Amino acid sequence: MNRQQNQQDVGLKPEKLALARQAFREFHAQCFWFMRMDAEIEADDVPYICERLRADGGRRGFFLAAEICH
Repeated sequence: MNRQQNQQDVGLKPEKLALARQAFREFHAQCFWFMRMDAEIEADDVPYICERLRADGGRRGFFLAAEICH
């Protein structure tokens, strides 16, 4: 399955996926330190990205998660 089909299956807009990927890179040390820095973030990873941002991303991460997941 290619990425575009995967995004459509989850119902995720491409700009939301791009924002989640950017947040993963930006908050890697704070929220995703246990994951590989070069991990491929796919549409089905976005709910977990939001969960970690809410839990460990501080105020900025919390609001970014709301922007990505809603």
